[in-house]
Amino acid sequence: MTTVLLVRHGLTASTGHVLTGWTQGVGLDERGREQAKALAARLAPVPLAAIVTSPLERCQETAEAIAGARDGGPAPAADERVGECRYGDWTGKPLKELEKDPLWPVVQAHPSAVRFPGSAGESMLDMQHRAVSAVRDWNARLGKDATYLVCSHGDVIKAIVADSLGLHLDQCQRIVADPCSLTVIRYTPLRPFLIRLNDVGGAVDDLLPRPVAPDGAGHESDAVIGGGAGSGPDGSQGAALVGGGPGGAGG
Repeated sequence: MTTVLLVRHGLTASTGHVLTGWTQGVGLDERGREQAKALAARLAPVPLAAIVTSPLERCQETAEAIAGARDGGPAPAADERVGECRYGDWTGKPLKELEKDPLWPVVQAHPSAVRFPGSAGESMLDMQHRAVSAVRDWNARLGKDATYLVCSHGDVIKAIVADSLGLHLDQCQRIVADPCSLTVIRYTPLRPFLIRLNDVGGAVDDLLPRPVAPDGAGHESDAVIGGGAGSGPDGSQGAALVGGGPGGAGG
């Protein structure tokens, strides 16, 4: 099973206030650097075959913190396909102003119908397609036994999670991806499994390589019937904490 760790970048000075989009020069603020440092320490024991990042500074800085906390391993590799949604004329505008735009409720309730205004605007469906394609390409490149990390943005992560759950893109606004949160998806030949969602703290033991059963019993694509015993000491599949930290669109 290929395991993908989806990480949203840490906080910036504009997170939750301005739709930053592809604006250049927006890096992590002090809070974001502390978030990235803490997440890097948590993930340090987890072997990573690759660290893939959006080319935008806030993601690159988060990915570099994660790479820097490791004893060797891959350097971050930029991939535009996991870059932020291209918000067109909305880029750089305060969220309070955008909330008054007639397009805002469509973004909230029917994102599959949205193409952001202006010549540089992108549709949310196109954003989802390129991001999911990137994940599938990296899965194929790294192989079925790999664990790797993708550092991206809130809307992009929500779109990838919706695809993994077989949800229509219009349901993606029910998903939360807070700054510097960890979301984990395992891809098998039959289906993806969402292992963690919006995790902002806790152990990562369940992400370490697992021993192979000597008799090869079990099928990696089969869903556990009856709930299963889980991988944590309390029978859980890992800490999946919904909420917990300041959110904000367009990050």
